[in-house]
Amino acid sequence: MMSRCCELIGQMQIWFKIALQPAVVRRALKVSLLVGTLLTIINQLPRLLEQPLNTAIVLQIILTYMVPYAVSTYSAVEALRALGNKM
Repeated sequence: MMSRCCELIGQMQIWFKIALQPAVVRRALKVSLLVGTLLTIINQLPRLLEQPLNTAIVLQIILTYMVPYAVSTYSAVEALRALGNKM
């Protein structure tokens, strides 16, 4: 049981090491900026034009940028790990 736990922790450390590589972070930030902005315009623009910012809208906008960042990071890490396993 303990070795399985240590193995899992080791895999997580590798995953985060890849996720924090500058190239992965840069790509995820670019994707997040583009996709997050488009989604914010599509989903929030009418509300932003009709009413002032409030906490709920700000949180929704933040999440709108966080989700594409997370998806981009996840897909990049998994692609790099799969590529590394084939070599």
